[in-house]
Amino acid sequence: MTTETYRDAWGIPHLRATSARELARAQGRVTAVDRAWQLEVERHRAQGTSASFLGASALPWDVFARRARLDDTARRCFAALERRDPETADWVRAYVDGVNAGLPEGAARTPEFARVGLAPGRWEPWTPLGVWLGTHILFAGFPAKLWREEAIRHLGPDAVGLFATDGPGTAGSNGWLLSGTRTTTGLPLLAGDPHRFLEEPGVYQQIRLSCPEFDVIGLAVPGVPGMAHFAHTGPVAWSITNAMADYQDLYRERLRRTGAGVEALGPEGVWQRAVRCVEVVEVAGEGAVEVEVIETERGPVIAGGPEGLGGLEGAEVRTCEVSETSDLDGEDAPSPLPLPAAHATALALRYPPRVTEDLGFSALLPLLRARTVTDVDHALDAWTEPVNVVQAADTTGAVLHRIAGRVPVRPRANSLRLVPAWEKGHEWQGWHTPPYATSDNGIAVMANQRGPAAPLGIEFAPPHRADRIRTLLEQRPTWSATDLPAIHTDTHLASAAPLLDHLAALTTLTPEATRLRDRLLSWNRHMDADSTEAAVYAALRTAVVRRLAAHPAFGPLTEPPAYPEVLLPWMSLTARIGFALEHLLKTEELYGIDRRETVRAALEEIATAPPTTPWSDTHRVAPWRALPEGPYTEPGLAGDHDCVNCTTAVPGITDLAARGPAARYVWDLNDRENSRWIVPFGADGVPGSPHHRDQLPLWLGGDMAQVVTDWTRLTLEHTDLAEEAHA
Repeated sequence: MTTETYRDAWGIPHLRATSARELARAQGRVTAVDRAWQLEVERHRAQGTSASFLGASALPWDVFARRARLDDTARRCFAALERRDPETADWVRAYVDGVNAGLPEGAARTPEFARVGLAPGRWEPWTPLGVWLGTHILFAGFPAKLWREEAIRHLGPDAVGLFATDGPGTAGSNGWLLSGTRTTTGLPLLAGDPHRFLEEPGVYQQIRLSCPEFDVIGLAVPGVPGMAHFAHTGPVAWSITNAMADYQDLYRERLRRTGAGVEALGPEGVWQRAVRCVEVVEVAGEGAVEVEVIETERGPVIAGGPEGLGGLEGAEVRTCEVSETSDLDGEDAPSPLPLPAAHATALALRYPPRVTEDLGFSALLPLLRARTVTDVDHALDAWTEPVNVVQAADTTGAVLHRIAGRVPVRPRANSLRLVPAWEKGHEWQGWHTPPYATSDNGIAVMANQRGPAAPLGIEFAPPHRADRIRTLLEQRPTWSATDLPAIHTDTHLASAAPLLDHLAALTTLTPEATRLRDRLLSWNRHMDADSTEAAVYAALRTAVVRRLAAHPAFGPLTEPPAYPEVLLPWMSLTARIGFALEHLLKTEELYGIDRRETVRAALEEIATAPPTTPWSDTHRVAPWRALPEGPYTEPGLAGDHDCVNCTTAVPGITDLAARGPAARYVWDLNDRENSRWIVPFGADGVPGSPHHRDQLPLWLGGDMAQVVTDWTRLTLEHTDLAEEAHA
């Protein structure tokens, strides 16, 4: 048996093998050759060992990964996968074999390894599951519950609605499906773009996987076999958006130390044994940090301990120790240390894979084998997380629009805020049945807005992107694949309306402020890259956000509690006000704040020296890199957070865009070769290589590369004899 690696003009790998297993091995190998540094960073992040070569900046994540037990959860999920679905487990093993085979070659061509003195390590069968878990553990935005807790405590329960929006640190997507009645070919089209942190190398890998069982093109997550999110098999295609469901809970825990370990107070009034171990996180250039890992019946403790938030980190041990069970009187238990005060709590995270030992990997092979939307539907019954809205269509014209993933049934209070572990009524009681949705007039649009997933979540994105996409799609009766990229790059900013309404009501302004107000009121509300008015609007918005954030009414929220550093972006008052600005400006009353006067003062402030350069001068790509590079001038962008072209700045903090379209795609069910795709940078993760950044100009301009599936138009790069590979 052999596997063949081909490349197209963009360096995108097209793999052909004689079996699904050998194909998985080939996918692992080519990913390691192209993305060795990215793979090793993600492996270490999943293990909580990235600070060993990245230094102190990576320590907060490593501590969180250890305390949340990501690696242990991945191990458990793979062990369960071997029991429940040995074929998929073997397929994952083959992918890992390929990664291990390709890492030496990939590391040799990647300069980052030498920069930090890192040698490529060895992947284990559960490593892809750890990568998947580490990539998505924050997707449901559980830290927002910390923010809501503080907002409710200081401002009252109405604050939840006022600040409800797609907040910092979350990720979303645009996705739309056109049935055959709305296309020029009579067969469906799927299009969209996932909005995630922009990373270099990118979080998605364009790839093709072909064997006698299937022939699939799509976007893979480097480090994970198959193509879970976006793919076209020929007969059927699918895509996803974040459903914005809430499926993770945070419990306040009362913990105490005993002579045997740690105990947690349960809802029956019984002190329950807690798993405890202590691990050491190595930090390059700084020695080591000890991390105490505790897990209660609810889940791993991610913040605090028996001494409260900011408690002891412990000392290294090799195995976990379990304390004895006792009741409230403690007659049969070792003598405990004094119970901390009620406010000195720890926080435990409960998340589905930790509970079920299932990450949904049993969906991956059936998705690749899918031929109809019914096949996709059945495959997604095994999906776990993240919880997604899935759109699919096939060559018979059938379409699918459903939610996929596990959301626990529990009281609404669990979704809103922290809940006390020692009180009854906060337990999980089974799983929601994921809802389905239907198209409206041949169109289905999801952009993280409140829709079919509404019963499953608390906070959703404003409706602006979804409304705008539908408005644009309804402007013509039919669409072709070549027409749709114009929608991806639309820059209309509907969320500007409340601020502009306040501007229109202002009187008695200085001449400079009057002229600036009139400019903005005549602006077309498009955040175009070359628009100076867009830059002026952004400057005004920043000034308003900062003035609101400085108001004494919000004073108690300016100092976040002692939560782990990795969770603090969700606690930023300025960012929260920036993303919720339209709600705060529209509400009838806002804690006594004179918003009209706030807008006036902000306008007068920027009128003294308004921006004279276009929006793209300050609104630039700001990709995350494991190793900082500099000086590095990134290109300017169009769009904004609430535009269809969702390039997210953080109003009040920065115009730079750390999040945006991590890929764009158009799947044509009439002719797969008429499909389109693009990523922000390129197929190759090696800096300076020909395909490291060659797609960036197309991505910036709103263009896409055409999918190529004709093998005669591809270049053969590598042939691997399976017998030799396993020798």
